[in-house]
Amino acid sequence: MQDNRTTLSPLIAIIGCDGSGKSTVSEQMLEWVRGYGPAATAHLGKQSGNVGRALTRLPIVGGLFGRLIERKVYKVRQFNRENKTPKILPALIVVAFTIRRLLRFRRMLAMRKQGLIVVTDRYPQLDFPNAYDGPSLSTTAQGSCFILWLARREHAAFEWMTSYRPDLVIRLNVDIDTACARKPDHKRELLSEKIAITPKLKFNGAPIVEIDSTRPLAEVLAAAQAAVAETMAARGYTRKAL
Repeated sequence: MQDNRTTLSPLIAIIGCDGSGKSTVSEQMLEWVRGYGPAATAHLGKQSGNVGRALTRLPIVGGLFGRLIERKVYKVRQFNRENKTPKILPALIVVAFTIRRLLRFRRMLAMRKQGLIVVTDRYPQLDFPNAYDGPSLSTTAQGSCFILWLARREHAAFEWMTSYRPDLVIRLNVDIDTACARKPDHKRELLSEKIAITPKLKFNGAPIVEIDSTRPLAEVLAAAQAAVAETMAARGYTRKAL
């Protein structure tokens, strides 16, 4: 685990299933935490679904590319469940998302080294590989040596990212019906899997505060602000009036 307290500014990670309100809470918390000093935000998730949906909106070929990404990412999940390596194209697609994510993580670290307080939407994890915000390829599957090599490289990247423990993780908990109502374009099965995994994520022993995100937004933000205030005080930060 990296010792961040003397070299990096505070990091607040906001995690939860799709539909738990991560983006909304992240945006609101970023504005609030600026009362402690310069701050920035970073999205550290895979974003394969967002990219696929964005491509779908492109004229002529958008739908084709969007569906292609969705199918290939889904195939990787299916092969993982069968303990087999996927084909080369699906594997390369998920590795491309990992590289993109690694670059965003490096930019996030650079912001912290510059003294910016960082609020992240999602955070990488290794508690449940092949799921949620963990690595996509299995290092124990049977099959292609090349795909297994890619899997080991991906796993090493996640080991490095997760070695940086957040100062605080705000875990937004949501039930399946609320998540589906907020994200009607998401598959219920995948949301159910994420909701089941969410309470089990440890984030390398980082301090975690649990918040019921089905409550009114004002109450969710108040609970998050109280937890962040305690963390910032422990790091020696004093909140100033904006």
